[in-house]
Amino acid sequence: MIEIEPIYLTVLGLLILSITLCIIRVFKGPTAPDRVVGLDTINTLVIVGMLVFGIATRSVIYIDVAIVYALLSYISTLFIAKYLEGGEF
Repeated sequence: MIEIEPIYLTVLGLLILSITLCIIRVFKGPTAPDRVVGLDTINTLVIVGMLVFGIATRSVIYIDVAIVYALLSYISTLFIAKYLEGGEF
């Protein structure tokens, strides 16, 4: 069994709280750009969570996955921003 130090559990708990608040922003709104910013913030917090979990468990695979997820998140944010501006793909 993996032993995780309490400080990492505290950080992960605060990240989950932050993600919950961002989910409220995504559903509540009021405009589409607000929802996109909330979703992008969730993606960033998930990446940070993967990095913290990778450091806590001393496993490199979570860090590699976080890098790939960050690249995909960045590309999807660009596409959504271009769509909201009315541009074509």
